[in-house]
Amino acid sequence: MDFKSLPHLLDYFKDEKTGVEYYEKMRWNGNPTCPHCGKEKPYKTNRGYKCSNNECYKKFTVKVGTIFQNSKIPFRLWFAAIYLATGHKKGISSVQLATNLGITQKTAWFMLHRIREMLRAQAPYMVGAKDVVELDETYIGGKERNRHTKKRESDVPGIANDGTAYNKKKIVFGLIERKGNVVLKHIPNVTMDHVLPWIYQYVLVGHKINTDEHSAYKRLNTLYEHDFVTHSHREYKKGKTHTNTIENFWSVLKRGLYGTYHCVSEKHLQRYLCEFQTRFNLRSMPQTDRFNYTLQYNMGSLPYKQLISK
Repeated sequence: MDFKSLPHLLDYFKDEKTGVEYYEKMRWNGNPTCPHCGKEKPYKTNRGYKCSNNECYKKFTVKVGTIFQNSKIPFRLWFAAIYLATGHKKGISSVQLATNLGITQKTAWFMLHRIREMLRAQAPYMVGAKDVVELDETYIGGKERNRHTKKRESDVPGIANDGTAYNKKKIVFGLIERKGNVVLKHIPNVTMDHVLPWIYQYVLVGHKINTDEHSAYKRLNTLYEHDFVTHSHREYKKGKTHTNTIENFWSVLKRGLYGTYHCVSEKHLQRYLCEFQTRFNLRSMPQTDRFNYTLQYNMGSLPYKQLISK
């Protein structure tokens, strides 16, 4: 199906049976497989399927093993939420989604987090096959000068001037291929130990890398063609060397986090990063193709107790 708009999608999925059949085709493509043992050709039952493996013999539906597992929300609303979440460039808040779908804000919040769990990369986004890769870090959180005097950091690390705990900014590290994919990760500190193993995992050895003058990138020249610009000297471009692409992406990320979600806890930050990462990497796809692609990689459930646990 080619859904031209949200009303078109809602009109198509008028009943739960249509949604189940559509998702079965997207997940199994006519070949149902037991999510418990992997056995193919299960028995068809009134409520779903039953595994034909004598050692397993468990009942299941198409929802088992996905974000829809144990959810009483109809597919019609789930598909609408996925369509909206993957279509908005800077995301959609739980308050807005609740208003659009006629559900509670708590339900919308839970649905969005399950969708973000679904948007986690199923396989690494390798970068560096086509163009130069840019590396940079950014900091998520309010500016120090905008905090109340009592809430500003004191001489004691991690403590505010009034003696309470001081929440420092959260660090996000990213690498982006010009006109290609982006990969994001929340890290505790910008050091060689946290940055280099991750770069080695996602960037092809021997490729060209552009960074700023941060000391964490000094060893890159041993495996890559590394060049950098010195931001402290107000150098932002040196020939074809720059980090402007990743800087542009940071503006989109921060406008989404601050403008749409306002505040993101450190516990859920990586899940939000996966949302922005996947949406950016699928930006060239039409919205219907992006919707169907997302459904195909919908594996792994997220129980509510796990979501709110400390």
